[in-house]
Amino acid sequence: MPKKRGKRVRQPKPVMHIYCEGEKTEPNYINGYINAKHQGNRRLKIVHIEKTSKNTPIQLVEEALKQQKNRSTPDEDVFWVVYDRESNQKYPDNLHKKAYEKAGNRLNIALSNVCFEIWLLLHFQEVTAPYLNYDDLYKNSQLCNHLAEAGLNKYEKSAASLYSYLDKNVLDAKSRADKMNKATVNSSGIEAPKPYQLNPFTEMHKLLDAIDEFMEKNS
Repeated sequence: MPKKRGKRVRQPKPVMHIYCEGEKTEPNYINGYINAKHQGNRRLKIVHIEKTSKNTPIQLVEEALKQQKNRSTPDEDVFWVVYDRESNQKYPDNLHKKAYEKAGNRLNIALSNVCFEIWLLLHFQEVTAPYLNYDDLYKNSQLCNHLAEAGLNKYEKSAASLYSYLDKNVLDAKSRADKMNKATVNSSGIEAPKPYQLNPFTEMHKLLDAIDEFMEKNS
């Protein structure tokens, strides 16, 4: 009598977890990128942290680490945390330093200095000047004018369709981000500077590249 075959246990596929500080802007943009480049795939999750007291860099890192240590989370899962540098008055260097130390080699961080909008601005132009905070960038940069020319007459952080106005410029933004970061590092006068010490600076292009690499590896 033939032996019964045991049921094949299906292993869960790896998931990329992305924790965002922003309530809507960053998740909307990243979701737009995923839908445009990897439509129909369910392995990428935007894990949105509700805007509560847990929205500082350290708290976001701790939330991601907590999920990473969960027994039901596969070892192959990838974790990213996305947040802004903000002004030194709001988040001093020592707070960012602690967040990076907690993350260590276990988490990936995509930091934008001074805010996420520096990444949006790179879709239209090179950036060399630092900004003090979001209000400074919003009022004194050409971001709103660029978006208006692209068809978005009023920039709103909650705009679900934001990415659609930027899609054709993503490759340019990645190239400009890399160029901007290198120039900022070279002019910083700091030996082995950390991202939060650099302005202007962004790592959003690294996150998008990581999404593409993750998809290629796990397709």
